[in-house]
Amino acid sequence: MSFHPLVQQLYFTRSEFQRALAGLSDADARKRFMPMNCISWNIGHLAWQEQRYFVTFAQEKILLPELNEEFAFGAPASTPLLEDMHTAWQEVKTAADTWLKSINTEALLQIYSHPSGTWNTSFGNLLQRVIYHYWYHIGESMAIRQMLGHGDLAEFVGDIDSEAPHRAV
Repeated sequence: MSFHPLVQQLYFTRSEFQRALAGLSDADARKRFMPMNCISWNIGHLAWQEQRYFVTFAQEKILLPELNEEFAFGAPASTPLLEDMHTAWQEVKTAADTWLKSINTEALLQIYSHPSGTWNTSFGNLLQRVIYHYWYHIGESMAIRQMLGHGDLAEFVGDIDSEAPHRAV
């Protein structure tokens, strides 16, 4: 199945996020180096963002309301269980994919107006924001893992040439 090129980039980015977390223990995922959040919190935070944009904004649903309280931008730091965050992230990804697999360029150009009336943006911009946000936390997670003394970590970007090559819309 062929997805919109930006969706394909998100799927590749998600796989790179998983690659960055491979072999991570719960104890290490919950270790916090100030002022950064721990890796397990970051997983919940990315689940929150995908839920917000691709489930709530796009599909008008709230799958896991606790994400909005515990992992929103500015939410207090915590050290949640890795398994819980991984489960939440998987659940949100599945719900987000319902919408993502069906979108086209026209859908990405659609303007989303926040109910507060404070901002408007396109779904394409929201999708790009999520992709770039993942890369930020991939780098942060790799830095945390290096500080934990983990060796043999993934280097640079994976096989983008075959998994998510540039292509025309």
